[in-house]
Amino acid sequence: MTSVRRLSNLLGVDDAPFAREHRGDVAIIGTICTSGRLDGVLRGKVRRDGADAARRIAAMLLGSPFAEAVQAVVLQGIALAGFNVVDLDELHEAIARPILVVARRPPDLVKIRAALERLPGGARKWKLIQRAGAMEPLAGVWVQRKGLAVAEAALLLERGRVHGALPEPLRLAHLIAGAFGRGYSKGRA
Repeated sequence: MTSVRRLSNLLGVDDAPFAREHRGDVAIIGTICTSGRLDGVLRGKVRRDGADAARRIAAMLLGSPFAEAVQAVVLQGIALAGFNVVDLDELHEAIARPILVVARRPPDLVKIRAALERLPGGARKWKLIQRAGAMEPLAGVWVQRKGLAVAEAALLLERGRVHGALPEPLRLAHLIAGAFGRGYSKGRA
């Protein structure tokens, strides 16, 4: 029987809200939590509908004082700042840590593909989504995994939750990103 890693030091990443007409960089917020306790906050940026999300997340983590402590990264969806699709392979290789993408519901791939067809680089981004694999239901949410077995992902979700369905680092990143982007947080993560 293989052992299941108990990943407790997590980095959750979410993007700040932005105006529909905004072009350019969008803020991303990372929160570092250990067993539900907030230990730190990071701020970075990614290009709206760009192709730099994996590189920018890696730089945000690896350039921080939390780089050695973080054991896994949790993302709220595979895209930030519109359609800046995170290349999970690139991010995993750069940070050498497991990655868990979490969503409350399965994505509408037909709508996503149609939207990507209208964007520069859309075909490449669609391939990244396909390469990441289908989202799978797990512990009441939908996930994609990189560097994690199903049992490890389930344990990460179970131990990472404090309030609600999402791991606490994602909930906090969402709230802080909302306040950063619009001046206040609103809605559930």
